Amino acid sequence: MELAFATAATLAAKIREKEISSRELTDLYIERIDAYDGQINAVVVRDFEGARHAADAADAALARGEVLGPLHGVPMTIKEAYDIKGLPTTWGIPAFARNIASTDAESVRRFKAAGAHFLGKTNVPIQLADFQSYNEIYGTTNNPWNLERIPGGSSGGSAAALAAGLTALEAGSDIGGSIRNPAHFCGVYGHKPTWNIVPQRGHALPGMLASPDIAVVGPLARSAEDLALALELVSGPEELVEAGWKLDLPAPRQKTLADFRVALWADDERAPVSAEISARVQAVGDRLARLGATVSDHARPAFDPSLSHDVYQSMLQGAMSAGIPDAEFSGLQGHAAAMDPGDPSANAQMLRAVVQTHRDWIRQNNQRAALRMAWKNFYQEWDILLCPQSPTVAFPHDHAPQGARTLDVDGIAQPYFQQVFWAGLITVAYLPSTVFPTGLSEAGLPIGLQAVGGEYQDRTCIEFARLMANEFGGFVSPPAY
Repeated sequence: MELAFATAATLAAKIREKEISSRELTDLYIERIDAYDGQINAVVVRDFEGARHAADAADAALARGEVLGPLHGVPMTIKEAYDIKGLPTTWGIPAFARNIASTDAESVRRFKAAGAHFLGKTNVPIQLADFQSYNEIYGTTNNPWNLERIPGGSSGGSAAALAAGLTALEAGSDIGGSIRNPAHFCGVYGHKPTWNIVPQRGHALPGMLASPDIAVVGPLARSAEDLALALELVSGPEELVEAGWKLDLPAPRQKTLADFRVALWADDERAPVSAEISARVQAVGDRLARLGATVSDHARPAFDPSLSHDVYQSMLQGAMSAGIPDAEFSGLQGHAAAMDPGDPSANAQMLRAVVQTHRDWIRQNNQRAALRMAWKNFYQEWDILLCPQSPTVAFPHDHAPQGARTLDVDGIAQPYFQQVFWAGLITVAYLPSTVFPTGLSEAGLPIGLQAVGGEYQDRTCIEFARLMANEFGGFVSPPAY
């Protein structure tokens, strides 16, 4: 049904103009979840009665002439990792299966303040630590374009629900591509914000209060316009800094695609991508050039990408290791101490990063500052870096132990976690990135690309994606839904 795939902004307008009631729209999405989600398994935590009650309240408010906000009466879902009062927050970890949130996450609170309400929450991998989305509590989420393929992770349920028309809007989180990968694999839009412009409070397990390094939370949607709206609603200072800190993201200066200066990074020997993906980057760049944009396939920031990746891995593993139980962490420290200090292998580097000292982290953070300065200089001459998000389109489910997995890239088995290069290149430097759809592969699977901007140039990234949809086409719904 066309209405199910409309943008959240369009649906909010229809509710305000009384072309449809919030209750009717909420029931529509509930009916679609009942009809289709059995085979997708995206909306794994459901609060349909609560959603209906909120929809009725929104309709009653509108009848009194009250508009609750720009998302008045719009039903949405959100990644399971966010707290919604009264619903479980598990991160897919069996030990937290009975963890019921006592408050709303800050993003949830802000969406509700804008008039939205929640149908439920969407699936994740265990500990949010995979490019796939499955766990012992909720099972496996499938890609609506091909149920034998992954939807991405860790916001895989978010992207799958959007693509299948089961929700109007979504929000996920990203430390290693967890918003961007699912957007690419499922053919929707996702925005990884500049670090810490969207409060992370309540996107957490019990006891986690501080915002983790390099991780962000941000929106997924079926249009760039919805990304812009959602980011406007949820960004801004958190409680601890709101007395003296405000956010003022600059507006994009470009009016048309011809106004953009675009650098292409189509492939890299450190994380080879399929010929089809790299060709798509080049094809989009060539078309932009024909439209009058300034385009280069040689421009790069002035740093060694291998160094950038090493710093990212150190920051990533340092952030992720905080949740490792003490006994297990002690064992990892012993393994690291027993290793040859000169071992350059990826596994050795990862283990050393997991058990790094604060002294090590400070040194890596200094390296990151140099990377951020190099990117700042790069964005004096360029507006957008266009690059892959993942080396391939959505690949088949693979539930083998992570250490035993590989990724098939044009018939060559590549290390499974090598693919995080494309996400980490951007993440380590706090840069914003909007993944937008560019059409289907030869196999009929979506291909999304990253539009990366300078720090705090989030609105420019999203505007570029919006203009791209006007010129190249945007979201397309999977045929089966």
